[in-house]
Amino acid sequence: MDIKSELHKGQLFQNLELLANQIVEGFISGIHKSPFHGFSAEFAEHKIYNPGESTKHIDWKLYAKTDRLYTKRYEDETNLRCHMILDNSASMYYPEIQQPTINNLNKVSFGVLAIAGLMQILKKQRDAVGLSIYSDSYNFYATEKSSERHFQMLYSKLNEVSRVKNNSDTTKTYTYLHQIAEKIHRRSLIFLFSDMFQTETEEEQLFEALRHLKYNKHAVVLFHLLDHKHELNFDFENTPKRFVDVETGTHIDLYADNIKKGYHEKVKQYQENLKLKCAQYRIKYMGVDINSSFSQIFNTFMIERQKFA
Repeated sequence: MDIKSELHKGQLFQNLELLANQIVEGFISGIHKSPFHGFSAEFAEHKIYNPGESTKHIDWKLYAKTDRLYTKRYEDETNLRCHMILDNSASMYYPEIQQPTINNLNKVSFGVLAIAGLMQILKKQRDAVGLSIYSDSYNFYATEKSSERHFQMLYSKLNEVSRVKNNSDTTKTYTYLHQIAEKIHRRSLIFLFSDMFQTETEEEQLFEALRHLKYNKHAVVLFHLLDHKHELNFDFENTPKRFVDVETGTHIDLYADNIKKGYHEKVKQYQENLKLKCAQYRIKYMGVDINSSFSQIFNTFMIERQKFA
């Protein structure tokens, strides 16, 4: 299948697994420009050598090419357990788009593609992946497994999310994060994809739920998904516009420039507060612009995986 021709037809998620593989391959081909120089396509079957380990499994051919020491992976090694959490609330469908394309994603489609890409990497490394999806209810849960059948089931569910818009009018993220934390019993690397939009009165409950995710010594990464141009910087033309809350349906008519400064300060304040709370609970915070590439997601994964090993 020609990915480019499919994108022109607007059929971005026609084959999510294939598209995710293309994105990951593009990332790997550019690794030589990043801090992971030398950690190229072979990374799926190798791990960085740690001083003190046995040298008998060092891949000397790879050392000759990269000037770095890597050891070969074997199927009987203890692999990573990773759990993906996707916020599927109505606010995640901003900006409103008729059909997502690789260069025109809303927050939920960006999250779907990011998770699918991470799954491709984890699959190659024979790691176990689980998935939770929530909106106004705890919509879906799958425990961590590494079988081909399990991966196909997760891709199918992500495809479903990308096709069917959720019209929930309320989302209490903290409620479902508590439930998810209770379900993940074995130590795992947890990735949360969310725009983290909550009412002010719920902030403390949200932070408490994030702390709960650290239960059982899990490592947690929050990918805070926002359309930076509009949701962070409030960069709209200064003409009369109606702004509608996608979850409650309430609206306000105004000129963007009249509130731009105050809005930006308020959102930045919330973002900084979120960063501080994450640092306090030892949660990795990553602010992500959905108009950027997926490299930030994959680079973060590579770093956190090495820490978690």
